[in-house]
Amino acid sequence: MMPGDVLNTDVLVIGSGPAGSAAAAACAQKGLRVVLIERELFPRSHPGETLHPGVEPLLKQLGAIEPVLAAGFLRHTGNWVQWEAQKHFVPFGEDDSGAWLGFQAWRADFDNILLNQARASGVEVLQPCQALRLLVDGCKVVGVETSQGTFRASIVVDATGGHHWLARQLGLQINYHSPRLIAYYGYATGECPARDDAPAIVADSEGWTWTAKVQPQLYQWTRLSLVGKQVPKDWLPDEFHGLKIHGKMHAADVTWRIVSQPAGSGYFMVGDAAMVLDPASSHGVLKAIMSGIMAGHLIAAELLGNLTPAQATQHYCQWIHNWFQHDVENLSKLYAMLPN
Repeated sequence: MMPGDVLNTDVLVIGSGPAGSAAAAACAQKGLRVVLIERELFPRSHPGETLHPGVEPLLKQLGAIEPVLAAGFLRHTGNWVQWEAQKHFVPFGEDDSGAWLGFQAWRADFDNILLNQARASGVEVLQPCQALRLLVDGCKVVGVETSQGTFRASIVVDATGGHHWLARQLGLQINYHSPRLIAYYGYATGECPARDDAPAIVADSEGWTWTAKVQPQLYQWTRLSLVGKQVPKDWLPDEFHGLKIHGKMHAADVTWRIVSQPAGSGYFMVGDAAMVLDPASSHGVLKAIMSGIMAGHLIAAELLGNLTPAQATQHYCQWIHNWFQHDVENLSKLYAMLPN
């Protein structure tokens, strides 16, 4: 496709993180024509993720469980937690087959697996391809002008993350539910036996620190200050002292926020494009995949005539808002336990 060309499709997905790939694959599995555009080439750097065992049924739905199991991600049975009490181990649980195992996913590999599965499901992937301008006809989103031409679509899915590209294009309100929160994260190399069995989250009077082994001899930390304190560039958690800093420290805006209308006429927003919470809410990638699959099912129901557009929109908006409110209430209770 050349710049200036116009392509018609059922669904256009912008962004190929877990939410975008899941939405694209879910739509394609229902027989819809799907184009996914991604502005970056893979592999791309992204913070690692502790995946709860509950992600496995979702990966099976997408057909991605086998490559994820074959990827060699570190596995563990739970997390160490030190919040208002002494540090204790919180297992994921177990069934007749034994203890449930989570994944410590290396995101560059994990995201690539999901994108490849979307391709295998029949999704056309254009990469690199950048969204430039939203196309709107009256009150309905009808497509996107991109660096590789113009796409007209029955539904546009925004999976671009916390920048809220589509919401800003439409001028939608973004509602904030916390002070500004910045999560800092980085990596260190060496050996830290205390962190080899499972990740840990440890709270203090100013916030919390998360640490995990993400690859052999490679460890990751995340620090969130609830009092707005910036983390020095050479900072490491106490347990990582003696390890060597690997690469630059990064920062991410994790201020609690939700788009007022995460679905509407001709569009859906998935993952962080719809709502953002800080990592203490846990299961970020799990939630991204769930929102992608939910949006995919509702889009298919709408385009195949099983739901009206108004029904699909209302169902998704209510689902997202209920989920966000539930997590805000739980996070607020969690932080109320801290000394300050």
